[in-house]
Amino acid sequence: MASFSPSIHSSCNLKSAFLGEISRIRLSYLPVSKEGILIKPVQCKESRIGKRPIEVPSSVNITMAGQDVRVKGPLGELSLTLPREVKLERQESGQLRMFKALETRRANQMHGLFRTLTDNMVLGVSKGFEKRLQLVGVGYRAVLEGKDLVLNLGFSHPVRMAIPEGLQVKVEENTRIVVSGYDKSSIGEFAATIRSWRPPEPYKGKGVRYADEVVRRKEGKAGKKK
Repeated sequence: MASFSPSIHSSCNLKSAFLGEISRIRLSYLPVSKEGILIKPVQCKESRIGKRPIEVPSSVNITMAGQDVRVKGPLGELSLTLPREVKLERQESGQLRMFKALETRRANQMHGLFRTLTDNMVLGVSKGFEKRLQLVGVGYRAVLEGKDLVLNLGFSHPVRMAIPEGLQVKVEENTRIVVSGYDKSSIGEFAATIRSWRPPEPYKGKGVRYADEVVRRKEGKAGKKK
């Protein structure tokens, strides 16, 4: 067997599977230079939502102790613990500003998120939030019985749901449900639980939907052509 160029550095022995002979094959190694490798630091842009100031009404009292924020207003009281990646500061104008404490990708994500959560707390205890749902279907209706919401959604039995503390529920015309309160996350969670009992189906649109929800409809099976 022919050998390679003599400019090669090391060699090894290989056996031929057919001839049983031992041949010497020279192998070459190319040096790899580590020069010229640059590691660029991660550059995070500032969140457009996170850098917006938070307006605080005169009826809202805010207490900050370290990373703990407590907001109290005429409708209720809420608290939130901020992560170490962000910090909240009160400006001379009375506004609140959220700043990044670290220059990392996670800090950039937390910046906008916790600015929104803090703003929702201020709006919630001062003005409140509401979520509206609509019942669509023959015989679908909702009634209030004490502190329970009772839904008739076509099952063999009515669905009874306890209204969480801090939320108010109203029923209009037996088919419209209004969930209101000062905690936006609790309102959204309870409204989503109501909808989950009978989500709108895509053929006739029957079910429980949000008032502003657009249900994409599908075409049913076509009849047999004559």
